[in-house]
This record gives sequence, C-alpha cells and structure tokens, in this order.
Amino acid sequence: MHRKPAPSLAALNAAGFVTAFGAHSIAAGLGVESRDIGLNLLTFGVLLAVYDLAEVILKPVFGSLSDRIGVKPVIVGGLIGFAMMSLLGIFAGSPILLGLARFGQGAAASAFSPASSCAVARLAGPAAAGRHFGRYGSWKGLGYALGPLIGAGLIWLGGFPALFIALAVSAAATACWVMISVPDVSVLARPRYTVADLARQLTDRGFLVPVAALAVATGALGVAVGFLPLLGTNLGLNPLASIATVTIMAIASSLVQPFIGRLRDSGKITTRPGMASGILVIALAVALVAIVPSPAVLYLAALCLGLGIGTSTALGFAHLAATIPPERMGRTMGTAELGREVGDAGGPLLVGAVATAAGLATGLGALAVVAGIVGILCAIALPSRARIVQ
Repeated sequence: MHRKPAPSLAALNAAGFVTAFGAHSIAAGLGVESRDIGLNLLTFGVLLAVYDLAEVILKPVFGSLSDRIGVKPVIVGGLIGFAMMSLLGIFAGSPILLGLARFGQGAAASAFSPASSCAVARLAGPAAAGRHFGRYGSWKGLGYALGPLIGAGLIWLGGFPALFIALAVSAAATACWVMISVPDVSVLARPRYTVADLARQLTDRGFLVPVAALAVATGALGVAVGFLPLLGTNLGLNPLASIATVTIMAIASSLVQPFIGRLRDSGKITTRPGMASGILVIALAVALVAIVPSPAVLYLAALCLGLGIGTSTALGFAHLAATIPPERMGRTMGTAELGREVGDAGGPLLVGAVATAAGLATGLGALAVVAGIVGILCAIALPSRARIVQ
C-alpha cells in the first residue's frame, strides 16, 4: 500500500464505469431490440428487473466476502464473471438466454461494485475519501449518462452481439488493469459480532441517515431518467430536446462530485450541512417541476437535480468511508449499495403509483416530500463531527 493512490484508484474508477455502463446500455438496448427477440411487455419488465434483483440479493453478501478474503480477488473475479456473462449474451437469441445473461451480469456487478467502493475507502483513507469518492462517483455517473448513447450506437452497428462484445472486452480489460495496478489490501482481523451488534450498527444514525440520503438521491435519479423526458414530450419538446434533460443532469452530477469531494477533504464543507443541502436541492427541484411545469423549469430542475445528487452521493460515501471501521468496510459498502438499489426501485414506484391515482404532479410532489423529510433528517440527526460507528 505504498504506491501513489491515483493510478490504483483509476482502475477502480473504470470498474465503477463498467457496472453503470453495463446496466444502462443493456436497459436501453432492450427497448430498441424488443421486437426482434420476441419480448412482450411482461417479459420486457422482467428482463429489466433481473439485473437489479441480483444486485439487491447479492451486494451485501459479496461485500462481506471482500472483508474475509480481500477486495482485490472479489473485484477481479466479479469483472471476469461480468465478461463471461456478457459473452453468453452474444448468443442470447431468446428471452430465456437473455435473462440468464442479464441476471449473471447483475450477480457479477454485485461482487465488484461494493468491493470497488471498499477498495477506494481503504486505499484513499479518511482524509482523502471525499476527493477519491468524488472521482469514483463521477466516472460511475458518466457510465449512467453515456451507457444508453454508446449502447444505442453499438446496437445500430451490430445489434445485441456488438453491445455484449463491447461489455465483455471492457470488463476483461478492466480486470487486467485492476490486477496490475491495484495493490493488495490486507484482510483485517474482525471481532465476532452478535445479531444485536449487527442491528445496532445498521440502525446507528451515523450509518442509517447517510444511507437514506443515498437512497433518496438514487431514487431521484431513477425518476428523472424516466420522467423528465416524458414531461418534456408532454410539454411539446422533440425527443432529442427531452432526452437532453437527462444528459444535463448526468453531466452536472459527474462534474460536481470531485469538486465537492475536494471541499470536504479541505474542511471547507462538512457532511451534515452539505448532505442536507444536496437532498433539499433535490426536493426543491422535484417540487418545482411538479408545480411549474415548463421547458425552462425542466432544464433548470435537471441541472439542480444533478448538483443535488452529486453533492449528496459524494459526501455520503466519503462519510461512510471515514466513520466505518476498516475491517467491516466491505459489508458496510455492500449494505449501502443495497440501500441505493432500494431507492432506485422505490423512487419510480412511488411516483408511478401516486401518479396513477392522482396525477403526475402529485406523484412528483410525493417524492419531493420524502426527499424534504430526509434532508431535514440529515440536518438534525447526522453527527456534527465524524465518529466511528461501533
């Protein structure tokens, strides 16, 4: 662990990009190619869900495994598994094979995603956690933003096989990069934890509040990706102008995360006011779209959403990295990622369910209320100073 952190963490940033790129490029591609592989709406929905289902089930498991055997083997093994399942996708000419490939990719991502977060935390250390998690989150955000665009281009050139080949090559190349450049992170002795210890750790406000904030930020991202283009179309924007709202949000989030991370590390911003501000900006942006829907407001809200999501995400992970004992960092990051997956699914479900009953404006208003409550919770419940969650 005597190497400079920058080259080591660059490979981990690439791993973050791969998981986001893989998830969103395939999701976009399913919509484009659904007729050619015989998908009905139910099967289409299942294929979209199996990747996230695998992550919800397995992320805490692989996070704990990285504490036991080390993060590097889990990252490399997960990336190799992702490459192999992507190769299976090349020959997926039926919904069943495509579902197996998709589930396998989600299971593999469940391994290297939380292990990569754990490695960033261990290699960067608490003092530089903000800067390096800002970069890691930025590259992940680029994967979310560019995944659909690159995926659509590859599918246009060569169909699903071209996309799966690109995913396999990118995962395999990243696995080699991690193997070469990331130093081994020592496995630390862990005390024996009882069920009561585990319950106390997971309900400690120093852990629970930032994970709730991360879930809200990811839920807002999921809602924005689906509903901002829909709102744009309803307001008379052409498809390109509607999709541009998501691009603005993703770029803003990617750019702000390293900046916020540097401010955090230099002591110019602290977690409690910073995270509370980020979540409240999300709440205000969603409320603004619900109350005053117009093209100008839509673009302004997309920008504010990106800033709020990026701020709360960078500070949330940096806070966890600084306050969780290193010997259980993998389990913590796996559980935090699980919280994000719950938010990713719960945000769109909340808005969709309320919108079905009372209209889209009310559905967005419900999300704004939830975000506002979590923002206030961050302001009053997060410790004013970082403390180790025992």
